[in-house]
Amino acid sequence: MSSPQTPGIVAGRLAPQAIAENFSDIHPRLDPHEALVAADRCYFCHDAPCITACPTEIDIPLFIRQIQAGQPEAAAKTIFDQNILGGMCARVCPTENLCEGACVREMAEGKPVEIGRLQRYASDSLMEAGVHPYVRAAATGKRVAVVGAGPAGLACAHRLAMHGHDVIVYEAREKPGGLDEYGIAAYKTPEDFAQDEVEWLLQIGGIEIRTRQALGREITLEGLRAEHDAVFLGMGLGGVNALGAEGEAREGVRDAVDFIAELRQADDLTALPVGRHVVVIGGGMTAVDAAVQSKLLGAEHVALVYRRGPERLSASAHEIAHAQTAGVRVITNAMPVAVHGNGAVREVEFAYTEDTPEGLRQTGQRFRLAADQVFKAIGQTLAGVPEVLEIAGGKIAVTGPGRTTLPGVWAGGDCTAGGEDLTVTAVAQGRDAAEDIHATLSA
Repeated sequence: MSSPQTPGIVAGRLAPQAIAENFSDIHPRLDPHEALVAADRCYFCHDAPCITACPTEIDIPLFIRQIQAGQPEAAAKTIFDQNILGGMCARVCPTENLCEGACVREMAEGKPVEIGRLQRYASDSLMEAGVHPYVRAAATGKRVAVVGAGPAGLACAHRLAMHGHDVIVYEAREKPGGLDEYGIAAYKTPEDFAQDEVEWLLQIGGIEIRTRQALGREITLEGLRAEHDAVFLGMGLGGVNALGAEGEAREGVRDAVDFIAELRQADDLTALPVGRHVVVIGGGMTAVDAAVQSKLLGAEHVALVYRRGPERLSASAHEIAHAQTAGVRVITNAMPVAVHGNGAVREVEFAYTEDTPEGLRQTGQRFRLAADQVFKAIGQTLAGVPEVLEIAGGKIAVTGPGRTTLPGVWAGGDCTAGGEDLTVTAVAQGRDAAEDIHATLSA
């Protein structure tokens, strides 16, 4: 928030109408005619590479054919059979790297079938009809604890409930949704879609969500194992990496994930303070979302700075191009070495870098960027996980469909070594873990 020490961080840089326009739906839903035209472009490949490219393996040609036949709700069922969060994934998936990137039309013409928008058209049609196309199996009498109400946890909970198990979801925050609720740019998921999707998902029955229940705080893994027949851990990553730069504790420097969460929960975006000169440090989707939204809030100068070369950016080329179109300056091969200011940040000093066979090194040249607000987006770390679990690469080690080294405990999503910081990957891992949990409980 703004304070006497941070005069450059203020609210209301833009008029309410401009803010509303900036944060409107970036890819509005197709109307029925547009959907038919888009569906007609599909070749319906028998060995569809788009299916292989989808982490949840949705039968994409089938659901597009169902749209073409005027059956969007049947298409939605095809989607939800594989990905119960298909509505959100249609909005936030990097389709240019996944299904659309593998599309034969993309290879031949440079313009893929609009799979993401067609998926949204179908899934929205069914959800808006108030229909939940699944019926819960007879109760098994088994209880499963799911830690984290994000994509992995929700997908796991829904599939377990379908099989008749009772599921209790323990969520650390005040709302379910995880990354979809707190960590994705507001213009990608406007109108509270994340909560609408959770409410729709819960119509299966058999799922109870308990909020403000954090592992290592209100609940323990030992206690969950004692009270449940199985446990699934899908709580994401709670810690944030430090810059390792002198002066990074100055006022005006904060974690990008906190900024995005604050923005997503704000009732009035015109009241959300933003700097005049914003610097975002990082090269992933969190960095891009923080940078673009700073610009949309009225920041005059926004720079996204990444320590390695442009080919190493983890954000997709599409998202980087979108950021640049929004007015974000993208600087690569530069790492922060110091944050300057008198109490509050005024400048960030960077050293130019280069990749060598021995690793990243500084070239000896430096530069400074004016900054009254700095967002750190250099990766998150695992937090609150008991020592009894094996850790690999800073995340929970798993084998197969999410089995941890502890009997009766599964894990999936960003907190695991196989997590990819993608909603769709987390959904696939939660779903697959649920099937393995069900098989184990039924044996």
